[in-house]
Amino acid sequence: MEKWNQTSSDFILLGLLPPNRTGLLLLLLFIFVFFLALFGNSAMIHLIRVDSRLHTPMYFLLSQLSLMDLMYISTTVPKMAFNYLSGQKSISFLGCGVQSFFFLTMACSEGLLLASMAYDRYVAICHPLHYPIRMSKIMCVKMIIGSWILGSINSLSHTVYALHIPYCKSRAINHFFCDVPAMLPLACMDTWVYEYMVFVSTSLFLLFPFLGITASYGRVLFAVSRMRSKEGRKKAFTTCSTHLTVVTFYYAPFVYTYLRPRSLRSPAEDKILAVFYTILTPMLNPIIYSLRNKEVLGAMTRVFGIFFSTKK
Repeated sequence: MEKWNQTSSDFILLGLLPPNRTGLLLLLLFIFVFFLALFGNSAMIHLIRVDSRLHTPMYFLLSQLSLMDLMYISTTVPKMAFNYLSGQKSISFLGCGVQSFFFLTMACSEGLLLASMAYDRYVAICHPLHYPIRMSKIMCVKMIIGSWILGSINSLSHTVYALHIPYCKSRAINHFFCDVPAMLPLACMDTWVYEYMVFVSTSLFLLFPFLGITASYGRVLFAVSRMRSKEGRKKAFTTCSTHLTVVTFYYAPFVYTYLRPRSLRSPAEDKILAVFYTILTPMLNPIIYSLRNKEVLGAMTRVFGIFFSTKK
């Protein structure tokens, strides 16, 4: 092993699944979830693009969420499946950097985008008369571009730092993808500065947006409770509960994982928690937003109705 470490710059991903029948069944389940996420998010993007009734800021933001989820799950699952089926656990130095960059970009950008979606609902319900101004198309585009740019910049800084760390120990990463915190135990230098950077960036891109989302929905729920229209209250509660469900599934395991000190973390627990925000959440988002949203269900009926009529 020591000789391999000195002559190769590749990393080894120890993976998530055991090499037995149980592991194979779980892998098949993850592959099924992967294709379900691809279909669901692609369908959501297509619906929003085709149906003019969904050409609103809320659904433009939702289409970007679906795009991020597509890229998110595609960053981890294909490589995990290939390594398990081929028996080759290695990933090149450059490949590890690319995977880390895209993973962190999607993670940070999605956190900011969810905050933008919460702000959109806050303005729509609490300040409906100001909505056309505060959530204009230009503002919506600025939110989307800002999420992508800030997420990419933060990701690039972490990835560049991780690739410049001298690794003089084993290059076996105890994870199923190149997660930078999982790479730190392999470094032969003190990484407390970087661990502080992780804490700061997690606070900026995950914790603070989560607190902002919580405050926004607190105001929204207060405003909804004072509505006279039962139909309006029901629609607002349905929309808010849908968003809060997505936010909880995404933020809770992320914040719990990255804000804990390394001494309190275990690789096995980190890998299980990572399944939630890298595999399950991208699959659940389109299901949650479609099943609990009458406008999306209506768009599905209209679009598929047009599709079947053209087939005939």
